[in-house]
Amino acid sequence: MKYIVALLLALPTFAMAQCGPDTACEIDGGSYHMIAPVSDDPAPALVFFHGHNATGQMIFRGGIKSDFADAGYVVIAPNGTAIEGRQTRRWAGRDGPGRDDVGFVLDVIKDAQTKANIDPDRIYVAGFSAGGSMAWLMACKEAEHFAGFASISGALREPNDTTDCPSAPVRFLQIHGFADNQVPFEGRAIRDWHQGSLWDSLSLARSANQCRTHPDTIAIGDRFRCRTWNDSCESGAIRFCEHDGGHGMPRGWTTLARDWFEGS
Repeated sequence: MKYIVALLLALPTFAMAQCGPDTACEIDGGSYHMIAPVSDDPAPALVFFHGHNATGQMIFRGGIKSDFADAGYVVIAPNGTAIEGRQTRRWAGRDGPGRDDVGFVLDVIKDAQTKANIDPDRIYVAGFSAGGSMAWLMACKEAEHFAGFASISGALREPNDTTDCPSAPVRFLQIHGFADNQVPFEGRAIRDWHQGSLWDSLSLARSANQCRTHPDTIAIGDRFRCRTWNDSCESGAIRFCEHDGGHGMPRGWTTLARDWFEGS
């Protein structure tokens, strides 16, 4: 028994956190889920935003687990605001009433840093659908805090103040399906807001990075067709990868995103 107690005391403090992928970590303004490696070495972190009508608890499977969590990343999944009458959550992804989601996410990261040994220079952001729009919003408002971004099937929503947006040069990967009619390339109007145009979002990123209009390279693979802006940019880099599918997370996206984050 003494040996067991000594072993527990020897573990890194973040390994003993009373929250994780199944039990939410509570902070002022909301909650999040996370999983962290048991290691004393600073680890990269992925902040992943769930889609509409989902929760952070739902993201810890598939490629996020195998390509990020199992590969030594801290994975942080903030919860959006509650949908009335449901157990699921939503992200507004735009300026307006309600919770300050950008400020909330920054508070989530600060809290996660008390529970896990996170390398502050390797914090990445990604999300799907409405969560992809949140990835764009974080780049728009707080780009300087993150080493890279990936949006799957999301664009910067409207209305949003796009003055100095993104707020700093960005390393941004956009993955989108050609057959996506839920969040089409052009976006679509929903009541008093708009999902946003993917072309407008990419244009904002090119301007922040001071890239030329047309891509530096075009690569056509078996699954993804990618256009990349890097050599012509003053700083940062952008890649847009299209696939044949619709509104979803295509097979291989996690490998594509991790390679992008890690510089290839």
